[in-house]
Amino acid sequence: MWASAWAALLAPAFSAFGSPISWLELVAFVLAVWMVICNMRVHLLAWPLAFISSLMYFALFWDGKLYGEAALQLVFAALAVWGWWQWRFGRTRQGDALRVRRLGLRGLLRPVLLTLAAWPLLGLFLSRATDSPLPYWDAFPTVASLLGQWLLARKYEENWPTWIVVNAVSVVLFGFKGYWLTVVLYAGFIPMSIVGWRAWRRAGSIA
Repeated sequence: MWASAWAALLAPAFSAFGSPISWLELVAFVLAVWMVICNMRVHLLAWPLAFISSLMYFALFWDGKLYGEAALQLVFAALAVWGWWQWRFGRTRQGDALRVRRLGLRGLLRPVLLTLAAWPLLGLFLSRATDSPLPYWDAFPTVASLLGQWLLARKYEENWPTWIVVNAVSVVLFGFKGYWLTVVLYAGFIPMSIVGWRAWRRAGSIA
């Protein structure tokens, strides 16, 4: 039963640029776009959508031997639960409900340095412990996405420029693997992130 369901999900829905697009990738694509739109509007539905789409992308990337990206999707699923809790019940250090705000360069320094330090370490691990064809390309969006997810969950507007960088690198990575619908998705995320950044800056200035 499970084998037949898995085969059905991986069956081609259509082809793009000579590569088959599976039903799994198609549904995950739709949910991910919906998720980002909800993030732009600071809508709580973003997190359940993130949870489901992350699990679907885990299956897709694991099948494609992008183990860093696959593991990241499991982390995303867990962080989606945490992010929902933060947006619903989270508080600032002052005890106020979370609102859209800026972290600032000083606040960003430590998490950015940790991200840059983790990148080559994860790349080295993937190169030695797995058969990932692009261990360091795989590693960078993995660690940088964790930074973006933390910033997003805490409603810091700096999450948007972080996602711009992550999405640009991911476009190259997924293009190499022939996930063309996902390439379109992540390429589309770049202008959506710019729009989201502008919207959150306006929201932060009003707040």
